[in-house]
Amino acid sequence: MKSKIQNIPLINSSVELFIKREDLIHPFVSGNKFRKLKYNLLQAKAENHTTLVTFGGAFSNHIAATAFAGKENNFKTIGIIRGEELLTKINENPTLQFAKQCGMQLEFVTREEYRNKESLEFIENLKQKFGNFYLIPEGGTNQLAVKGCEETLNEDDFIFDYICVCVGTGGTISGIINNSFSYQKILGFPALKGDFLQKDICKFATNNNWELITDYHFGGYGKVSNELIQFMNQFYAETKISLDPIYTGKLVFGVIDLINKNYFPDDSKILLVHTGGLQGIEGMNMKLKNKNLPTIQTYD
Repeated sequence: MKSKIQNIPLINSSVELFIKREDLIHPFVSGNKFRKLKYNLLQAKAENHTTLVTFGGAFSNHIAATAFAGKENNFKTIGIIRGEELLTKINENPTLQFAKQCGMQLEFVTREEYRNKESLEFIENLKQKFGNFYLIPEGGTNQLAVKGCEETLNEDDFIFDYICVCVGTGGTISGIINNSFSYQKILGFPALKGDFLQKDICKFATNNNWELITDYHFGGYGKVSNELIQFMNQFYAETKISLDPIYTGKLVFGVIDLINKNYFPDDSKILLVHTGGLQGIEGMNMKLKNKNLPTIQTYD
């Protein structure tokens, strides 16, 4: 499935900037979540599974996407949610509400328990409780997810010198790296602090034409600033393209900042990958309103 590519007009710059609208692939399973789930769902069906189990936080794009994709493909879905305090706050949380409306069974665990979610003991306890199931990792990243993300790029994308993408668990950028040309540079913009993602990406990436730009996380995962919100709202006003505050907002801010600092050679063609995640805007705006801070312009 090919995505629409839009030009982003720039003033006083010789570089050309474009954005790949992966967010338009599907209304509820958009962007990289569609890519990551595609082959996992096919594998689950091939193995005759009827139940999907996965993990996520309060406003997880992955939880929302898996819930809808499961419903659409006749799977029972179970979401293991980080933070047992959220059990009494489902009705205040648009992401969890949506997942529940899609039929997902929500199971809340403490943050301490959640840290052990990949342990054999934790998985065995899940099997005893829920029976046989197909397990999808947090964020959806595994070898099949990377295979799906390799389809982000197609034969039309050979014209780009730089391909820029936000990074969460490393699956999306790994797929893009694997299907890129050797002359292209893949730049990843992590939403998290720290350099541990380097190691995670190396597990899946087969080429070495990539680099992580770690200066635009705005304090860490889920952290935003007035400067970022103002940038996103201005970008929306100029392009009518909504960005999410966790991933794509930081990506686009970072790339445009680097353009203004002459990071890219003259006449470079740059492709931004919009990985979706717009469902998280409503939850973030609730937080911002509670703090009497400016809110994010919602998409039409």
